[in-house]
Amino acid sequence: RWINANRTEDRVNATTSVDKMRMPILFLATPSNHLMLMTLLLQLGADVDSRNSNGITAIEILFSDSMFERGHISLRARLLLSWGATSNFDRDERKHRLSIAREWGYHKLADLFESELGGRRCEIVNHSSRPELNGKTCVADEYLPDSNQYKVTLETKSKDVLVLNPANLKRRDRTPDDCGYYIEFKNGRTIQHDFDSSQDCQAFVLALEKGDAQPVVTEETAAR
Repeated sequence: RWINANRTEDRVNATTSVDKMRMPILFLATPSNHLMLMTLLLQLGADVDSRNSNGITAIEILFSDSMFERGHISLRARLLLSWGATSNFDRDERKHRLSIAREWGYHKLADLFESELGGRRCEIVNHSSRPELNGKTCVADEYLPDSNQYKVTLETKSKDVLVLNPANLKRRDRTPDDCGYYIEFKNGRTIQHDFDSSQDCQAFVLALEKGDAQPVVTEETAAR
């Protein structure tokens, strides 16, 4: 409610005080494992690459011994990647962080982070054998290094899983207007709305912003 009370102030990107390292709200939610809060903040326009006073982003803070020791890193990292998160790690630091991830048993996450499209939301393109897939959105859930392919999950209610070549995938990061699915806080609980197309999701979000009735029937599930 505080964030929505005055959207002109960009409260979703508010930071703590200087003595507390100017931490953005998203940065605070990430290490605390508040996945639904992270999603709601991103939907409201939080900058996925916002930095604290030391120049560290939310996804960078996840790749550390302390975070891996706490566990449950993968879902948060994947969420941030799907919204376009980047890191400023140089080559040696990146290699070191991925080594830490593998030491803690996060091999698939390390492979994902190391690949070009791993964890990213993408649009399927140039698929000649199944042209009906072109234009659909998906998430590259797993990188298969042996074949240089990605296991992807379609952003549909059925959530079909496919294996696609990098040439058939184009990054299409989530944005507040094109988020693929929508988490709504309603009657004291969080509800996840799933759609059969990105166009349906966009229409739903636009209707919510205007205060109109829902334009499409969605599949609603309690968000976890």
